[in-house]
Amino acid sequence: MCVSRCLRCVAVSLVPMAMVCIVSNILLLLPDLKIHFLLEGHVTREATWATGLWGSGVLVLIGARSFVQTSKTRGCCAVRRQMLSQVLYSCVCLLAAGLCCLVSATGLCQGPLCLYNTTSGPSWGVPLQPVPDRHAGYLYNRTLWSSVCLEPLGVVQWNVVLFSMMGGVSGLQTVLCAANVLNSLLGLILGQGVCHNKVSPVSV
Repeated sequence: MCVSRCLRCVAVSLVPMAMVCIVSNILLLLPDLKIHFLLEGHVTREATWATGLWGSGVLVLIGARSFVQTSKTRGCCAVRRQMLSQVLYSCVCLLAAGLCCLVSATGLCQGPLCLYNTTSGPSWGVPLQPVPDRHAGYLYNRTLWSSVCLEPLGVVQWNVVLFSMMGGVSGLQTVLCAANVLNSLLGLILGQGVCHNKVSPVSV
């Protein structure tokens, strides 16, 4: 039926997206590919929340696995019971992906945690975040990307690329999971009869 095919398509699409979010979040925790920044607590706050790992990553993978299993279910009562669980799974995945998208957008706008020069000497902080009545943030002024942060090397570009990837992919996951909520509700209401109404030739 159409609902089952849609579940499989969504599941197949979500798996590579979840892997992208997992890898992106891991890399965000390792600026300049060095673990000592993480161990010393010098990693951007939004990256340490790890929403790409547990949200758009693990939870979405669990949901995708469930979607594939439900697409193979047969029997009216069994299908409706499974569709009800898929509505819940889809809502959880929707919230997890939406949260990851929001956190990624926040991390992108605030800028990275880095070592920068202050009047009292080098200090760790978030120097590129928007300041009301002064500047709208580093995203609108690329000259700041290489002149403010001293360590980790290239952390601004690192965060921009990875947070953009994670935010874009989790945003697409959110759309797919929202569509899957509607698809599962359709399957719950109509069961296996969806797309099975075909015109058969009249026998004489």
